[in-house]
Amino acid sequence: MKTVWIVDAAYLYNFGKSRPSGFDYLKLKNELTRANGGPIDESYYLNSTSDPTAEAQNAFHTWLKSAPPKGPQMRVQLYRLKEMHLKCPACGTPFDRQVQKGVDVALATLMIRLAVQGACDRLILSAGDGDLEDAIRYLKSDLRRQVWLNGAQATLSADLQCYADRVLWLDDMAAAIDK
Repeated sequence: MKTVWIVDAAYLYNFGKSRPSGFDYLKLKNELTRANGGPIDESYYLNSTSDPTAEAQNAFHTWLKSAPPKGPQMRVQLYRLKEMHLKCPACGTPFDRQVQKGVDVALATLMIRLAVQGACDRLILSAGDGDLEDAIRYLKSDLRRQVWLNGAQATLSADLQCYADRVLWLDDMAAAIDK
């Protein structure tokens, strides 16, 4: 069975912030490989980043690309952050905030492209956004692919959970994936 793991980096980043020591992508991939009962054929990491990226970010992305035992051997796809101009609802003071642009669309497109090309029979998705429901439904109903979700109990959308063949809870893996 060909298995692909796709990561919404912002989703896992938020999970990591909730952990005292964070988590380790290589350890997480090892846990997912164990649950899969065999190798994960391809792994993708999708995120938004500032332009230009910081040196520490570049080093992290290089580590993600590195093969085991050094790193988790992921294909890194980066998108630009978008500047949003907002006003404080309480006082009306304007402020700017950077937000992801294009990552959810890229996640959905990548999942469908890989399934249509026959690159995967099983998709493990580390994401929790209910906006991915239509793509997941298409993978399951029309393309007949297995979809496993990997997420936190507090943040994994029920709209996605109802389509999952299996849910691999980050909460249950926490001790094994901590840094």
